[in-house]
Amino acid sequence: MHNDIPMDLIRRFDPNALNLAATERTFYYRVKRILDFTIALILLVLFSPFMLMIAILIYVYSPGPIFFAQERVGAKRQSLQGHNYWKKVNFRCYKFRTMHVNADPAIHQAYVRALIENNEEKMKAVQGANIKPRKLVNDTRIIRPGRLLRKLSLDELPQFWNVVRGDMSLVGPRPAIPYEVEVYKPWHFRRLEAQPGLTGLQQVTARCNTDFDHQVKVDIQYIEKQSLWLDIKIMLKTPLAVISLKGAY
Repeated sequence: MHNDIPMDLIRRFDPNALNLAATERTFYYRVKRILDFTIALILLVLFSPFMLMIAILIYVYSPGPIFFAQERVGAKRQSLQGHNYWKKVNFRCYKFRTMHVNADPAIHQAYVRALIENNEEKMKAVQGANIKPRKLVNDTRIIRPGRLLRKLSLDELPQFWNVVRGDMSLVGPRPAIPYEVEVYKPWHFRRLEAQPGLTGLQQVTARCNTDFDHQVKVDIQYIEKQSLWLDIKIMLKTPLAVISLKGAY
């Protein structure tokens, strides 16, 4: 048995259904990749002057590396004995650095564990306050311009390069951090049945205002209904979601 295939996915294998689904989605995934590469490359070129300004701003406030590269967990579509499945893979995800150099990840790791466990007391203890958004808001590691970059999602612009490389898609579940995946419930792994995205259904709906289980359910909803039309709708809604600042911290 292939070690990279989740057991719950193996149990769902139905040769006839899988072959039909693979045939129906071949066109979708090919066109999706062409759109991803083309749009991401164009946007990288168009945003390059703006990204240069962001880089200068970061360096002025906090001399050091401009970019932050972090290992993330994604998925690649694979084929085994005629069956298609999603293989869990790790890759380097790029962002503009929004924290002090060599910031300790322990506080975020503790918060993520509490978030996934939906432990209100632990989240409150890590935050130092009872905060409604399901995100680490009171984070002293963040540099002054970093808060604005995060609020407007501008720190994620370098991920267009991840899309060009094929690590990510423009639309999909957000890429997970390895220590996040370590504490997943078994059903949470279903969100790894799609290539991670720069934006997604979760990002244009609830964002950080719902608990982790609900966020995963929205990702699964996207995975089950994904289509070119749905991807286009999410891409068109993303700028409005960013500008509105709803659920952004």
